[in-house]
Amino acid sequence: QVQLVESGGGLVQPGGSLRASCAASGFSLEYYHIGWFRQAPGKEREGLSCISRDGTTYYADSVKDRFTISRDNARNTVYLQMNSLKPEDTAVYYCAAVRRRLGGCSVYKYEYEYWGQGTQVTVSS
Repeated sequence: QVQLVESGGGLVQPGGSLRASCAASGFSLEYYHIGWFRQAPGKEREGLSCISRDGTTYYADSVKDRFTISRDNARNTVYLQMNSLKPEDTAVYYCAAVRRRLGGCSVYKYEYEYWGQGTQVTVSS
């Protein structure tokens, strides 16, 4: 019943942009923190960004000033706008959700209870 589905990945040249979407069903995003993570082959899953219930955000240094997270509660969807993409951004990108009452969000992966299947982002010339 609880489901997250990512979309919007693809192949892009260095310096290009993509917008990934995370559509939720079976629950309302307004009661959850949402995080974006990525995992490249042979590497551990890396936390990138999160957005709390009240809209406050956090960005890892690797994506700060390039990526932007946002939520649209009416559409029950969270977005990750990715600009100035680099080859090292190549990975499978995942969204995740955890129910919270108060406080800001984190990108500690073990904190999240619901995960999407991921969308592939490839940055190559």
